[in-house]
Amino acid sequence: MKKGKVCVVGSFNLDIVAGMSRFPQPGESLIAHNSMMGAGGKGANQAVAALRAGARVHYIGKVGRDDFGTFARRHLDSVGFDAVTLFSTADHPTGNALIYVAGADAENMIAVDPGANLTFTLEEIEQCRPAIAAADILLTQLENNLPAIEKVIAIAKEAQTYIILNPAPFQPVSDALLAKVDLLTPNATECSLLTGIQVQDMASAQQAAQVLHGKGIQALIITLGTQGALLSVAGQAQWIAAFAAVPKDTTGAGDAFNGSLAAQLASGVPLADAASFASAYASVCVERAGAAASMPDYAEALARQASATLETTALLPQVGQ
Repeated sequence: MKKGKVCVVGSFNLDIVAGMSRFPQPGESLIAHNSMMGAGGKGANQAVAALRAGARVHYIGKVGRDDFGTFARRHLDSVGFDAVTLFSTADHPTGNALIYVAGADAENMIAVDPGANLTFTLEEIEQCRPAIAAADILLTQLENNLPAIEKVIAIAKEAQTYIILNPAPFQPVSDALLAKVDLLTPNATECSLLTGIQVQDMASAQQAAQVLHGKGIQALIITLGTQGALLSVAGQAQWIAAFAAVPKDTTGAGDAFNGSLAAQLASGVPLADAASFASAYASVCVERAGAAASMPDYAEALARQASATLETTALLPQVGQ
């Protein structure tokens, strides 16, 4: 596979994860059956996924000048990115997340202190203009301060860099910003918040997709967990099947999907095929503990995709047909 260039602008968090038999009730203390600490944050996770899925990656983030920030630098230096641009601040801590993973389905609950992630300045983003302009794909999320995200997208638009926005964690954004994005990748919850439609299945996802197309978005993928994903381009809908998995930790599933999707698109793979590969990639990820640590490599996802016996994509009738 040709190695395309992906620039990821996004968050770094230190993740502290507790494995539980179930989630605690308010006021209740439960004994965890395991715990771990590791690198996380949607931006850093997606950058690792893009790298391991075959892309050349430039990661851009911001941390505090604290022990967690030192951990971040060591981790990012060890990953193998083509380039890392890491800004820092003494006024805010490095972002961190407290994560519970519980039950047989390995669902998670997460509390995030964004810290330095919300302190990007416009001047810092301007310094990143050459990296954004040189990339085949810009991949960004909503875990940083919105003015910085708007600046990142504006630079990419001007440079004609293909823009993927993963609108997570949700924060309100303007329709004007959404219309600048080449590909939007919400999950069901984020899609519901963006459209006001309760997205629970493929039919409701199609209805929500029409609302988002009405906001000027040409292409979007709505991820629906074990139900797969809806790919909709200019109103033409296509189902992307989920791949069977035995989940151990679903924390990084969305990041695995987005990072590997970006890697595939950067290499010139058509959108539907890239989405199917990303679905396979995410299915391997959830079978391992940790977010960044669980990202598989290209060959593992390819093997999962090859071993599947089900149809991975299918055209859907348009809403109203």
